[in-house]
Amino acid sequence: MKEGQRLWTRDELILALNLYCKLPFGRLHSRNPEVIHLAHLIDRKPNAVAYKLVNFASLDPSLQARGIKGASNTSNLDKEIWNEFFESLNTSSFESEKLLARLENTTVEKLNNISEEELPKEGKTREQLVKVRVNQSFFRKSILASYSSTCCITGIQQPELLIAGHIKPWGIDEANRLNLRNGICINALHDKAFENGLLTISDDYTVRISSILKKLKDDPTSDYFNKYDGKKIILPSRFLPDKSFLEYHNQTKFKP
Repeated sequence: MKEGQRLWTRDELILALNLYCKLPFGRLHSRNPEVIHLAHLIDRKPNAVAYKLVNFASLDPSLQARGIKGASNTSNLDKEIWNEFFESLNTSSFESEKLLARLENTTVEKLNNISEEELPKEGKTREQLVKVRVNQSFFRKSILASYSSTCCITGIQQPELLIAGHIKPWGIDEANRLNLRNGICINALHDKAFENGLLTISDDYTVRISSILKKLKDDPTSDYFNKYDGKKIILPSRFLPDKSFLEYHNQTKFKP
């Protein structure tokens, strides 16, 4: 270690991982205002934070699969925190947001734009609801960042029209609700069709349109779907959809 440097703490690494998930891969640099802001919060230089984000990239299996190596000098603690974070996202994402809120001198509710009018005043019901809402916000930010706020089917880039959709539904697989490889960035219309089995994505990342929609040749609906049949989705920079989740959707939800 160079003179004047200090070891990263567990909390600092968790905060860096939180930011890693919520930034597009191409913005993990020291000029990014969000990197600069985190550096200020933890009293580090932006270059140090940016370098740590690139360190994490070297541990990301979805990047390794694309031949992107990241920085090579990750520490044992880096690896430990990475594994802990992604093995228990239902807990770690929420805890990282609470940690960030404390440094921002605010509440986790305000940090995630959760209105008090939507919450019970107190009690376990409130705590549970806040955790769900915070985790949903984290999931959305992370999925949109992975896809650079681009619908994987149509290429739409208007955030208000985009959904962080689950491949394996939220209500069916609690363990993978926050799994970022169980998410796709998709516009609201096509997400509805995906949920109802009118389209799917095969395990080679090709869009398949249900025959139910293909039959509507004279219906305006067909214009929004049939032209995408057989086309590859726009792949994310990280957190590539897990093929086992896609297979589940193909086999149990899709209506050929």
